[in-house]
Amino acid sequence: MASATALGSPGGMPASRGRRVERSRRGLLLQVLCKKRERDHHNHEKDPYKVVEITPPPTDLGVRCFPSNMHCGESVTIEGQAYTVSAVTHRYQLRKGKYEPREKRLDVQSTGRYILNLYLEELLQKS
Repeated sequence: MASATALGSPGGMPASRGRRVERSRRGLLLQVLCKKRERDHHNHEKDPYKVVEITPPPTDLGVRCFPSNMHCGESVTIEGQAYTVSAVTHRYQLRKGKYEPREKRLDVQSTGRYILNLYLEELLQKS
């Protein structure tokens, strides 16, 4: 789904929809491209999201491409494992008087853990 390409020039390509350019710790630029499948049933743009499993200890699952309309409670499958989205975070940075998108992040939990947490919250509210 996602492929990473290192760019040699510091100017690099500007970030646009479906494309994200990051500067790594070594000063090397990294470009993440999201490729649409030829037979995509949904006409949503695919955007790169940093995915983190928040069950302690937090685990970084890498950068993955998902539709731009991701929301809490949605199920996703990563490397054969089912997860449920707990939070979607969009971070922006002020540059030259304009806010530019900096990072999109999905906080996920395994589906079993998410259902268990919902059940426990319901028990707590009843007591």
